Amino acid sequence: MKKIAVMALLTAMVGTLVFAEGTQGRPSASGGPARIKVEVFDRGTDGGKTDPSNNQWTRWIQEKILKDENIIVEFVKVNRWTETEALVNLFAAGTPPDLCYTYSAPNIQNWADQGGIFDLSPYLDTTLKDLKKFLGPDQALPGKDMIARQIDLSTGKIYFIPARRMNVAQRNIWIRKDWLDKLGLPLPRTTQEFYDTLVAFRNQDPGGVGANRVIPFTLNGDRVDWTAGNIMEAFINPRLDPKERWINTVAERSFTVEGYKEGVRFLNKMYNAGLVDRDFPLYKDENDYANIIKTGRVGAFCIEWDYPYREGVSLLADLQRNIPGANLVPIDPIQSSDGVTHKSSYDAAGVFYFIPSASQNPDAAMRYLNWMAKYENYHFIQTGHEGISHTIGADGIIKLDPSAVRDPSWIMNSSQNIDYTMMMNGLFLETENASVRALSSGYSWPSDLIFHAYQVAMTNASPPLIVQTTSPLTVAGPLSETLVAMGRVIYAQSITCPENQFDSTYDSLLRNWLSSGGQAIINERRAKYR
Repeated sequence: MKKIAVMALLTAMVGTLVFAEGTQGRPSASGGPARIKVEVFDRGTDGGKTDPSNNQWTRWIQEKILKDENIIVEFVKVNRWTETEALVNLFAAGTPPDLCYTYSAPNIQNWADQGGIFDLSPYLDTTLKDLKKFLGPDQALPGKDMIARQIDLSTGKIYFIPARRMNVAQRNIWIRKDWLDKLGLPLPRTTQEFYDTLVAFRNQDPGGVGANRVIPFTLNGDRVDWTAGNIMEAFINPRLDPKERWINTVAERSFTVEGYKEGVRFLNKMYNAGLVDRDFPLYKDENDYANIIKTGRVGAFCIEWDYPYREGVSLLADLQRNIPGANLVPIDPIQSSDGVTHKSSYDAAGVFYFIPSASQNPDAAMRYLNWMAKYENYHFIQTGHEGISHTIGADGIIKLDPSAVRDPSWIMNSSQNIDYTMMMNGLFLETENASVRALSSGYSWPSDLIFHAYQVAMTNASPPLIVQTTSPLTVAGPLSETLVAMGRVIYAQSITCPENQFDSTYDSLLRNWLSSGGQAIINERRAKYR
């Protein structure tokens, strides 16, 4: 391990010396184009999707970056749903792409601590100047630039950079409006009304699916934290010091945050009342979860704010094909103790991207990043050809309609091709207003539906606290995956146990979780809070 770390450090040192004198468009040492490998998420090819490493978009990128920067790019596929494990394996094999991205900041920091990540800090105002301009000021840290969000305050080094989110809406609770209409019920506006509505679904079976088959509310056993997030998080003490909430958020789980346990208890109450899908612990991925909703047996669920309208998922479209007249609408009923429907929004920083120190050409990798941050490049990748990938309405707003792509070879495997424009998440037009308006018209559903869902998700929504610690957090890196797996057990057993056993079950599982690394992470976060 020491030998590997030393070699990685030498690689980074040599790379720094080599391209400290580099210029834009500089050829490789052999006189030809520089060559790099770039990670791209593989989301499968169902629904007409293309090979993410070889399609019209990748060819456009490859041709233009070669012309503009004299760089040959090869795309390396990484499974979207197992991206963390895939990158861990690539690093273990010593073969990570020259440019990578992931949602797991602890893993990046762990690799950086071992000398495996290239320091980007010397190049923010030179090689990466267009990227710095695009990311702009950090709204969560006044006076700071977003490109330096992940700076190590003790050394000044920057090993990874966040993407910039245009849309920070997170989740909605969705409910079968046709079921409500059949029962003559209004949209639930409070926690109690939501609970009573699910009871009515259970007792009266408005969908006619069968008394023993109706599912008032469903969860994804693999991501209970997400598919019940708007419920459980609303039980967190709204007056809790944000510092304490940050310290106790471990591996993106809130088990020790004050009040969160009561949210899990509420789900346990729902389960024991026959309101929660009995089979939810068996659902291992997004498809299992979506498919049960598409059958028409589910009355309510919680998921991404626009999930039912997404083209690749076809949740609402398939539901309506199976159940003519079915309809889903977003609701916002779960109140915190202060009567406000508190919920989470995203931080403006999204996925993280970085350059491994094993890269043979970090200069070209940085130039690729900077090239992608120029409007003429990312704008085409996000919108494509007019008349093929988008149209322009009478109001002058771009409309991205995946179902109306004139040439299937130009299909986008991810919304606005975000898998290629790694420094952004969402559609970025020349103004924020134009971006939000275009977002609402970028679906195959009426734009008013999308805009309303966005508004519901953003009502009383707050981003997480952003903390620049006194030194990098390192404890979570090697423990996160274990704690996430153990968290699935905590949710499954705590929600499904008898009500009179909830406290003993939850507390016992939590003690085990804490002793397996959770407490060590909490201790580090408390010690390094700044």
